Amino acid sequence: MTTRVVIATRLYPPEVGAAAFRLKALATALRSVGASVSVLTTMPPVGMVPERGVSRWPVLRDAGGNVRGYIQYLSFDVPLFFRLLVTRADIVVSEPPPTTGLVVALSSWIRRRPYVYYAADVWTDALIAMGAASPVVEVMRWMEGTALRNAAQVIAISDGVADQLPQFGVPSDVIRVVGNGIDTETFRPDGPEASPGHPYFVYTGTMSEWQGAEIFIEALQYVGGSNVHIYYFGQGSSEQKLRELAGRIAPGRVIFGGVKTPEETASWIRGAVGALVSIVPGQGYDFAKPTKIYAAGACGTPVIYAGAGDCSSMVSDNRLGESVDFDPVKVSAAMTRLLDGDDAESDIRVNWVRKNASLQTAGERAAAAVLAVLD
Repeated sequence: MTTRVVIATRLYPPEVGAAAFRLKALATALRSVGASVSVLTTMPPVGMVPERGVSRWPVLRDAGGNVRGYIQYLSFDVPLFFRLLVTRADIVVSEPPPTTGLVVALSSWIRRRPYVYYAADVWTDALIAMGAASPVVEVMRWMEGTALRNAAQVIAISDGVADQLPQFGVPSDVIRVVGNGIDTETFRPDGPEASPGHPYFVYTGTMSEWQGAEIFIEALQYVGGSNVHIYYFGQGSSEQKLRELAGRIAPGRVIFGGVKTPEETASWIRGAVGALVSIVPGQGYDFAKPTKIYAAGACGTPVIYAGAGDCSSMVSDNRLGESVDFDPVKVSAAMTRLLDGDDAESDIRVNWVRKNASLQTAGERAAAAVLAVLD
């Protein structure tokens, strides 16, 4: 009998993002071993062509086109509850936010079927890092804890995420670390390179408070040569703040290019002097490992990581680039070294990512974890 798996997520290709890519890899891996997979997700933004065979529902989006914010989440989660009640499944996979996890938990209880929670990060810690009000943090902690504790299996993308889960009362025997990764077919060293006519650094992906991407704009003012630029591709809650900062201290040298396709992003990474990654230290999010590190390494481009925690050792120990303190002067020194240096370790980075951070491998591990619940 064919196993029926339902994936409930607000993000799925053609939308661009780590969650979308991760769940696509999971669906592909599940189908490769004979499972029947249904995806319940949202209608993509205007201009994106959705793939066939995916169940989509209209949803509210913010001014940037994102399903981000409590009203936007509810516009997906409330219809999702009823969609799940009428959808046949042997097991359901829930992607954050915890509001979606809560809906999956309740509908699964009603339908008497297990579910798996795919813990890509810890939302409660993110709220604390952003300085959210205590009542908001406590409500999020309750929702996230409820979704996690009632899951038959919790999939964590890293040891760092797994280490945070016991605070919610999640038993260690239901936590499985499957890793994370990047599509090494798209992000690879050979392929088109962007050539804007000047040396540049590139920041890709989400720009939020806990990532502190302003550190690179602050550092740029100390980098010699007015022709050195930074390109930001992506979006997030800090984007307007970054734009205002760039206009004040580095006018004309910081370009915001919006969301790019994976192929376009890869071309900009290949042509960059270095890829920029940051996490504000000491705010409870030092365990995170942004996939932009893997994307850069897969293209052979060195990373400058500003922050502490797991990423710091990962970048430095595996020769993926430079890891420096979260300080604009030290970041600018690293940028200058890359501008003046002769990179000879591209192959080392590419090979490390292919061996340790393949999205296909992570998807296969996640699929095995999902199916193991039914075994």
